[in-house]
Amino acid sequence: MNEAYEKLARLTAELKAQGGEKAVARQHESGKLTARERLDLFFDRGSFQEIDLFVQHRTTNFGLDKLSIPADGVITGFGKVDGRTVCAYAQDFTARGGTLGEMHALKICHIMDMALKAKVPVVGFIDSGGARIQEGVNALDGYARIFYRNSIASGVVPQISAIMGPAAGGAVYSPAMTDFGFMGKKTSYMFITGPAVVKSVTGEEIGNEELGGAMTHCTKSGVAHFACDSDAQAIEEIKRLLSYLPSNNEERPPYVSPADPPDRTDEALDRVLPESSSRTYNMKDVIRAIVDGGEFFEVARLFAPNMITAFARLNGHVVGIIANQPNYLAGCLDINASDKATRFIRFCDCFNIPLLTIADVPGFLPGSHQEWGGIIRHGAKLLWCYAEATVPKITLITRKAYGGAYIAMCCQGLGADYTLAWPQAEIAVMGAEAAAAIIFRNEIDQAQDREAKEREKIAEYRELLYNPYVAAKMGYVNTVIRPSETRPRIIAALEALKDKREIRPYRKHGNIPM
Repeated sequence: MNEAYEKLARLTAELKAQGGEKAVARQHESGKLTARERLDLFFDRGSFQEIDLFVQHRTTNFGLDKLSIPADGVITGFGKVDGRTVCAYAQDFTARGGTLGEMHALKICHIMDMALKAKVPVVGFIDSGGARIQEGVNALDGYARIFYRNSIASGVVPQISAIMGPAAGGAVYSPAMTDFGFMGKKTSYMFITGPAVVKSVTGEEIGNEELGGAMTHCTKSGVAHFACDSDAQAIEEIKRLLSYLPSNNEERPPYVSPADPPDRTDEALDRVLPESSSRTYNMKDVIRAIVDGGEFFEVARLFAPNMITAFARLNGHVVGIIANQPNYLAGCLDINASDKATRFIRFCDCFNIPLLTIADVPGFLPGSHQEWGGIIRHGAKLLWCYAEATVPKITLITRKAYGGAYIAMCCQGLGADYTLAWPQAEIAVMGAEAAAAIIFRNEIDQAQDREAKEREKIAEYRELLYNPYVAAKMGYVNTVIRPSETRPRIIAALEALKDKREIRPYRKHGNIPM
């Protein structure tokens, strides 16, 4: 009996040694933690339960039958994160570069299946040299099986990817299919084809970091949402993100007893808007003044900064915030901002997170680049997802809300349950200058002093339509409030809407304009 226990202890120790001391040292020298260190840091102390430790590849080609790969290059299991169950896998770059083969993929599929059955989040720590080429099509099929599960799990349990090393070729698609992506600055990269292939095909010379590093994907492509300075920081940020999310689509987000009174007002909001509507201000100041403790967790902060997407709490309850940022491109909607908001809104709707939209938007960004890039199609996605969402939807108009952008920021006709406006709100088809030039064209052209007449008609248009009361009279705005009263008014609306149920006609699924 002792011999059996000794064998178990010996095999376990060998497999948990990963790629050996030298490989572990190289991992540390490159500024990265090992797969097991990542999991130890992620899970509550002593809670991680590993599964499939003894799984091994079964390939005989190219001498692999004589090679043992510890844990087949990936560690899988479940445990507690801040007391809540989470499933996770971590690819082990010290073990044959964390390459993915048939059994490696099988282990990942096992833990994803467990996450679906247990209805808990799944987190993947990606650090892999890609497909194990010795296994050929078996490796490719392994990726396909993972992608299939990413799709099946979407909208059922939260899926998070942390790219903490290389991810090339097929390895990039699972992170792109999950809900949120984290990357390490200078230690991770993602691309379909690497710099060598790019140079051979196109002649372009480019490095890993510029082609597919964390800053590239967080600022340009939007594939990743968070760029972190270290593995440890990324793990802490993932844990913070999870604190806002329910474990599955049948739960409500975690409630945290607030220290911030629900009836708190903030007179600073009465002064936050500049005297001139052409001047900018920081929408984040508005958000801080409204939410519990002034704290919010921004998603995709570096991508399309003209649109803010963030999680926060109001009276202890999680909300998803979508807000225009006047500080960047005047808060205009463009292709990237539309995509960013669309993805975030759909996630919130999947997981029962109410939506708070804060609008200050002069319109869609004009220009041939936007038109040729498909701003109509991308803007239509934003309209679609707001209309599709059935969670409580509250809209606050702080200042400008013009034309199609007024609609796209969840106006009442698009499905907002409750719409508030500040007294300075300007709800119109277009800016006063352009509108006056069209409506009063003949009068302006026939006037002796055209400039004076133009100023007069602009002022007339502003007086007539540049206020929230026209929309309020028509029922398109439910109430006009002092800015300082915003927090208690929104909290009261959320409380009233907390049990909202909305039934839609049966369909397999809609055909979103992609």
